[in-house]
Amino acid sequence: MDPNPKNFPVLSYVMARLPTFGPRTTSATAAEYDIEQPDPSSSGQSEIIVDRMPHLSDPKLISSMRHAIHDVYQTRSVLQALGPRPDHETVDNAKARLSEIESSLSKSLEEIVLMPRPAEVDRFEWRAHLAEKEKECREKAEKEKSVYKSILQVDEMHEAYEKMLKEAEALLVKIYEKAENADGSEVLPVSEEVNEEVVGVLQEASGKPLERVDLSSRRLRFLPEAFGRISGLKVLNLSNNQLEVIPDSIAGLTNLEELYLGSNLLESLPDSIGLLYNLKILDVSGNKLCALPDSICQCRSLVELDAGFNRLSYLPTNIGFELVNLQKLSIPLNKIRSLPTSIGEMRSLRYLDAHFNELHGLPLSIGKLTNLEILNLSKNFNDLTELPETFGDLINLKELDLSNNQIHALPDTFGRLDNLTKLDLDENPLVIPPMEVVKQGVEAVKDFMAKRWLQLLVEEERKSMMQVSEEGQTGWLTRSTSWLKTYVSGVSETVSEYLGTGSPRDPCLDQQF
Repeated sequence: MDPNPKNFPVLSYVMARLPTFGPRTTSATAAEYDIEQPDPSSSGQSEIIVDRMPHLSDPKLISSMRHAIHDVYQTRSVLQALGPRPDHETVDNAKARLSEIESSLSKSLEEIVLMPRPAEVDRFEWRAHLAEKEKECREKAEKEKSVYKSILQVDEMHEAYEKMLKEAEALLVKIYEKAENADGSEVLPVSEEVNEEVVGVLQEASGKPLERVDLSSRRLRFLPEAFGRISGLKVLNLSNNQLEVIPDSIAGLTNLEELYLGSNLLESLPDSIGLLYNLKILDVSGNKLCALPDSICQCRSLVELDAGFNRLSYLPTNIGFELVNLQKLSIPLNKIRSLPTSIGEMRSLRYLDAHFNELHGLPLSIGKLTNLEILNLSKNFNDLTELPETFGDLINLKELDLSNNQIHALPDTFGRLDNLTKLDLDENPLVIPPMEVVKQGVEAVKDFMAKRWLQLLVEEERKSMMQVSEEGQTGWLTRSTSWLKTYVSGVSETVSEYLGTGSPRDPCLDQQF
């Protein structure tokens, strides 16, 4: 919950100096901290920022800053009590469930209104009865919705808190600059002048159709709305600039097939990007994106998507259902904790790079990616501890990197990866297969896991046969005992008739078998 000192240096410094009520977290529990939160045992960051901003040592300035961020402090306390932010798929499912409940409620209310009144029931009594049933329906629906509403509320609070952190950091910087420039000097804002080369491109486009524009490494700070009018454009390269915003007018580039926005300062993409129906390659790597817009799912022609080196914590829930033509997905160096279930629908996917994230596991649907050839899941560190049994269904997998994780055992189905030729399992506490097998290479690992899988199948078959045999023996014994009882009963009756009623009955004939 604490602000990351790398992203919010001033805010982090000031909040660390707020009075704390209750027990403080000791360094012994430092391992429990999220990698995006400050290490409670570190003090180097404070020294660095004071060296860079010496006025922070002024008690009056710190006091002024404390008052300015009072709301942030209170919100943090509330969120600490509510717990972590729900993942994106949970939020989307909650929204869908609320819609279903509302739809069901509307149907139930309509049925109540159309219920015919029995002839023997008074009109006013019938209205009261319907009103009571309507009340019951609404109360039941509200009870069902309360759980899902609470999920959305927690998510909204976390989102608002993140915006609050950004605003608070900007406010503290302004307060500091005001104190620093107390002599009356004023920092002049940087003017946003249109780059001459950009103007030249727009003028050229007005005279003849342009298919390719390369404005990479031009130190561009913004892109004019007029760019959206170059309708014939097929390739646009804006990488390695200082762009903070992409205008909504980009939706006008209806013929665009390749868009390169890597290494800029983008914090979000416009929703209108979903209107680029012909887009095949999209590179947004090396920015400050916290999320990809859901509208990106509408770019169904996408073949390659690179969103690496950002701040993504999730992928759109339905991304797999829509981007069925995607062959290459690169999302390394983010903060993604889980992949959406829908990723299993990307049947064309051949390359998936998700290294250096915070993945806690993979969805069972990952096994549906039967065309996947290269998979990199390395450096998810303490978060990734196991792989699903469906992993063995990746029958075309050729290269796999699982290094620097906490995997103790490969899934039993691993031996079915017949096409695997390159495997990296370094820095894992592996027990299955043992390290001496791992050191022998990929073929040894595949052979070990295949034999283990075969042994498991044989053992399972043996147990199944024993169970069938035991059931058969039990059935035979039951049938034999029943037949013997019937036979003895018949003999007993025959002997009794032969000896006559006056003869004493032998007790052995009445004995139960």
